[in-house]
Amino acid sequence: MAETEKITINMNVVDLGKIDLLVDQGYYSNRTDFIRSSIRKHLITHATDVEDLVVRKSFTVGVTRYRRRDFELLFTSNEKVDINVVGMLILDEDIDTELAINTIESLQVKGVLKANAEVKKVLTIMYLQ
Repeated sequence: MAETEKITINMNVVDLGKIDLLVDQGYYSNRTDFIRSSIRKHLITHATDVEDLVVRKSFTVGVTRYRRRDFELLFTSNEKVDINVVGMLILDEDIDTELAINTIESLQVKGVLKANAEVKKVLTIMYLQ
């Protein structure tokens, strides 16, 4: 099963009431089912746009993971990496801030960044705001 993230939305009471009416009538099993279904329909509608953007901006789609050894090899080769991810980027917990800064040239994450708290904070300030 794909990893999920919780999101929170605010909506006006009339729209919420309309969703509840559809749930009560059996169109959807609950509010979450309605929201997920609506999001999927919009993603299908914009599938070509998303695909074009992914290709044009050189994004990797899915889960991308870097281990400390990956960054150490790049660092010792005096190379930096451009990371562009749609989905989830995982930087192993043993990657420290200095190694990350000295290895990452640019960073875009459309989705979730998982890293130790210090690295995540620094990368968010440097690249993701």
